[in-house]
Amino acid sequence: MITRRGLLKAFGGFIAAGFASSAYAVGVEPMLRLRTTTYRLTPPGWPADQKLRIVALADIHACEPWMSASRIRGICEHANTLGGDIVLLLGDYLSSMRAVWGKVPPADWVAALSVLEAPLGVHAVLGNHDWWDDPQAQAAGGGETFSHRLLRDAGIAVYSNRAARIETATGAFWLAGLEDQIALRPSRQWKRAGFVGLDDLPGTLAQATDDAPVLLMAHEPDIFPKVPSRVSLTLSGHTHGGQVRLFGYSPMVPSAYGNRYAYGHVVEGGRHLCVSGGLGCSIAPVRFGSPPEIMVVELG
Repeated sequence: MITRRGLLKAFGGFIAAGFASSAYAVGVEPMLRLRTTTYRLTPPGWPADQKLRIVALADIHACEPWMSASRIRGICEHANTLGGDIVLLLGDYLSSMRAVWGKVPPADWVAALSVLEAPLGVHAVLGNHDWWDDPQAQAAGGGETFSHRLLRDAGIAVYSNRAARIETATGAFWLAGLEDQIALRPSRQWKRAGFVGLDDLPGTLAQATDDAPVLLMAHEPDIFPKVPSRVSLTLSGHTHGGQVRLFGYSPMVPSAYGNRYAYGHVVEGGRHLCVSGGLGCSIAPVRFGSPPEIMVVELG
């Protein structure tokens, strides 16, 4: 027999649980948690005896209080302890969230990132927010953003549809980085009916002029169906794992493919993709079941 008192208690418990979950999703998971997720693989085209440990950071979205300069610096200092041979930054350093206390000056988040170090260097691509939040770059319809310049001035190698050959003790590889796939926003003023990408996958991969394996940095994972088998591994961010992830499923993912490339290690047709859950938030300062993470990939 369900009594009125029992029903009220159950309803009260439900409300309390809702408040607790909301507080966790806003105040705990996005601000206080940080996990390291490690993938170990030897994808096609990558020699088994060629060892490489990648530390990848994505989607920082610098803003107060969710991703302050001091927090970014702390994350970078922790990343330095993970023993990476190379550090890859997968884009979206800026935040356009409205639910913030304040902006983090670009010079401050770049200074925080500048503490990153690895034997093979720190390498970066740009993300959609780095383009969208730069009015001059939007007006120009291309070229480079102020984020390109700041990162480069801080000694971080920036990739905009280019590839570089990197030598290691166990063999060489090509590191390629695409420019953003939705860099330019729709605009009547600039006569853009839809999003315009600045990525050039064929032109970028054409720069890999020998048979050394290729790693590809692409902020959005949506390029993956077009990536040829020449690329051993594609690394992406952008999705944040959906920010809300329940039982391996995200209700909303900023991808044309939904949950197909929302998060984790994906293998399709023998081709490999690793998608980071990222560090910051977009649209709303909420994370639930998808805590901020540093992605580590061990190859060989």
